[in-house]
This record gives sequence, C-alpha cells and structure tokens, in this order.
Amino acid sequence: MRLSRIIMALTVGLAVVAVPTAAGAAQPQPAPSVDGTPQPPPYPPVLASLTVNRPTIFLGETVILTGRNFGPNETVDIVVSVTPLAAPAAGTARRSDGSTVAMTPVAFQAGAPLSFTARTNAQGVFTRRYTPSVTGLLTFTATGRESGRTATSELRVLHKKKPHLPVTGSSLDTPMKVGGGLVAAGAVLLLGTLAWRRRNRFGAGGAN
Repeated sequence: MRLSRIIMALTVGLAVVAVPTAAGAAQPQPAPSVDGTPQPPPYPPVLASLTVNRPTIFLGETVILTGRNFGPNETVDIVVSVTPLAAPAAGTARRSDGSTVAMTPVAFQAGAPLSFTARTNAQGVFTRRYTPSVTGLLTFTATGRESGRTATSELRVLHKKKPHLPVTGSSLDTPMKVGGGLVAAGAVLLLGTLAWRRRNRFGAGGAN
C-alpha cells in the first residue's frame, strides 16, 4: 500500500515537471547562430513615409513635403514624375446666344525642379516646400542615400482659376445696342432743346 502511494506521488511529480518543459518546447525558438548561440528575435523593418499637406492644388500654389523614418542626418533625394490628367474641357466663356468660346490659359512663368534634395534631422524627419510649375498628377519619390529607405506621395495640380470675364463677339451686342440707344436719345433731346430755344427766341421777337 505504501509502495503504491510512493509510485503515484512520483508519477504526479514527473507530470508537473514535464508540463513547463513541453510548453517551452512548443514556443518557436530563434534559429541558432553559427556558433550555436540563439539569435535575437527579428524586428520588423522600419518603413519611411512621405506626405503632402494638400492632395490637390492650383498651379502656382505651394505645398509642404514631410518625410519621416529616414536615416538620421542624411541626405534624401526626391524625384518628381508628372502624369497628365484626363484633359478637361478648356476654359470657356458663354456668349449671349448661349454658345461658348474657349479662353486661352495663362502660362505660369516660374520653373520648379523635377529633382532636388532634403536633409533629415536627428530623428530622420525632413520638411521641404515645393511650388509646381506644371499641371498633372505629380508623384514624389524620396530615397535616403545612407539608409536606402524610400517612400512616395502624390499631388494633383490643376490650372489656375480664372474669373468669368466677357469676351468679344456676341457678348458685346447688347451693351453696344444699349449705348447706341442712349446716344440716339441724347441727340433727340439735344435737337428738341435747340428747337425749343429757337422757337422761344422768334416768339419773343414777334411780340415786340
């Protein structure tokens, strides 16, 4: 009887000891190095990012590019590629008869580089102002020279807004007609005034 209790106690003790051992064996172990020592667990790679403060602007406006998670105090090369947008209807002005006439867009004079650099701070962050000189879908690609990290961002650049101005042609017909009518009315009033003065002068002479 005592022997059976001893055997049972030993069995329970072995089972308790074996549970943590089995649990530890179930955990994935890092691959050993060449000399047999375990390697530290791998960390996820650090991903750089590039953002633009405004997704869409008009030609001539300025945006701010912000890069993060690049190498500390490194030079970042930024390349700009331009893809034309789907051609919208040309700027038009409406005539008085309902037809439209195309208006010539005004070209933006200042030029902007399609490749430039930025310098990160100790935290791997940089900011850069950029004023596009072309319209379209602009893609910025930033690459750190030392870290090799890269990131991209997009910006839509549209033609500058133009005020709705009257155009030559039929749109001037109505103002010219009104002006002509006013001139004619003025001439009639002037002739009537002269005739009235002349009649009064001769009437006064006859009365004497």
